[in-house]
Amino acid sequence: MRRVTIFGATGSIGENTVDLISRRPADFHAVALTGGHNIARLAEQARRLNAELAVTCHAELYTELKAALSGSGVAVAAGTQGMAEAAARPADWMMSAIVGAAGLQPGLTALEQGTTLALANKESLVAAGPLLMSAAAANGARVLPVDSEHSAIFQALVGEDPAAVERIVITASGGAFRDWPLKALALATPEQAATHPNWAMGQRITIDSASMFNKAMELIEVKEFFGISPDSIEVLVHPESLVHAMVGFRDGALMAHLGPPDMRHAIGYALNWPERAELPVARLDLAKIGRLNFTAPDPARYPALDLARRVMRSGGLAGAAFNAAKEHALDAFIGGRIGFLQMAGVVERTLDTLSGESGLEDAANDLDKILAMDRLARVRAGEAITKQEERKLG
Repeated sequence: MRRVTIFGATGSIGENTVDLISRRPADFHAVALTGGHNIARLAEQARRLNAELAVTCHAELYTELKAALSGSGVAVAAGTQGMAEAAARPADWMMSAIVGAAGLQPGLTALEQGTTLALANKESLVAAGPLLMSAAAANGARVLPVDSEHSAIFQALVGEDPAAVERIVITASGGAFRDWPLKALALATPEQAATHPNWAMGQRITIDSASMFNKAMELIEVKEFFGISPDSIEVLVHPESLVHAMVGFRDGALMAHLGPPDMRHAIGYALNWPERAELPVARLDLAKIGRLNFTAPDPARYPALDLARRVMRSGGLAGAAFNAAKEHALDAFIGGRIGFLQMAGVVERTLDTLSGESGLEDAANDLDKILAMDRLARVRAGEAITKQEERKLG
């Protein structure tokens, strides 16, 4: 029986992970589940899986979670200490599905114990790829990708010589605004941006899809996870979201991974690796689908992609700065402080400012330096957001 822990159990990735595990109670034992404000859902999941421990990251919600799990036999914890306890409990496999830089420390803790880390937290590789991968190597642990694109690449490379890879292509749906006139994007609202044409995801990642900041982060992830040169990584807009990635080899072959837009495939592959297990996902009918479409992304519509290439060229702590600035800009957009198109401008100005200060070029292999850059970038992004607001008022 495999012992599993799920960080971010109440989000879309976590919900799908719980679904898969609950279908095979004889094969999996839930060690710990963590969540945020949705206490009722977290408690229901903990009871459903008979978890050892349930944790809310919000310390003030401890009493509510304790009451919700009264009589269940599930231990309860909360806050930073509770999250650390969940990460430290011995497990064979851990899903990291927390959104944001908060997912970095639990992932590192798991790797230090030799736990297999199923990584859905983009920010960990973007901000601290070298640190994360070196921790895995040092402790005999494994990082398995859960993003559909990176899982597709990982699967396409099974049995292949990495030295024979010539290029990697990841696809993007184009998000909620792929067919909008460019001029209309300046007036786009968070509610409009949070409606995805193909995938059922949380608010933040869906907005990141509309701006293609999620794809920008995935570009950086490809570099960090697979050691691919930035010049060998491509993005194509693929509205159907059926081809998740393609790997091109030096003999001209192009291996494509196809699957339905259902995250349970990538989650299930990581959960059962190195084996394949039957999964409750739709089977593609290619004759019914008829055709697949691909176009190059418009740089004017998706400036985040060029920012990601800048980060990959810079290296060092640029990824940590990029991620922090992106998160802060997204918060400002959701809060109505800046417009949709201004998010990329905030990130660009943050990187410009930090490039003139010391520290950005430091290697991303020291947690304290990574977290310090994260904090500094949020300050600089906040300053950029304030300037945007002043221009709007002026």
